[in-house]
Amino acid sequence: MIKIHRFVFNPFAENTYILWDDTTLEAAIIDPGCYEEFEKNLLKDFVASNKLTPKYLLNTHCHIDHIVGNAFIKKEFIVEFIAGEKDVFLLEIQLEHAYEFGFEMEESPQPDSFLSEDRILRLGEQEIKSLFTPGHSPGEFCLYCPDENICITGDVLFNEAIGRTDLWSGDYKNLIQSIQVKLFTLPDETKIYPGHGDESSIGYEKIHNPFL
Repeated sequence: MIKIHRFVFNPFAENTYILWDDTTLEAAIIDPGCYEEFEKNLLKDFVASNKLTPKYLLNTHCHIDHIVGNAFIKKEFIVEFIAGEKDVFLLEIQLEHAYEFGFEMEESPQPDSFLSEDRILRLGEQEIKSLFTPGHSPGEFCLYCPDENICITGDVLFNEAIGRTDLWSGDYKNLIQSIQVKLFTLPDETKIYPGHGDESSIGYEKIHNPFL
């Protein structure tokens, strides 16, 4: 069974998730936004107290608020860092973005490998499928656990909202298509965990999301 824990980190109130298999305790750290030292310690202490073994560092996309903790995670744990290949250009200009927003950050490493719809990640016996969902950024992926009806939606789909498309190669048409084709075809009971704000479900968003 997959378990999930959410932290809300950094001035952007970004959701950082830890996903783990409750049998093997293998874990994925998703979009680490831990910026302050106390935020890093909160994450590190949670991993230790639950005896988790981080296996993956995953970025749904590479905007600054979702990657500011990448360097810390990569140094603290033995993990494979995986992100969308089409978002690598955002990593290459991350320090410029950090300066624009008043961040002083350690530069994120480059990914060890890339997310792909052809690639299935595993925590124990649990599968994580990557759904290519560009629009908010060119290389964004949502992370779907079909056996548990869980989907980490990054900044694609929120509770009664959708991702911005006015930043760094965003595309409104692509975003709407991603939601309609990749997310709204998931079972209605699929619980979504977005990059900001509260969780929701696919069925709820089909009915209540004013942007859709």
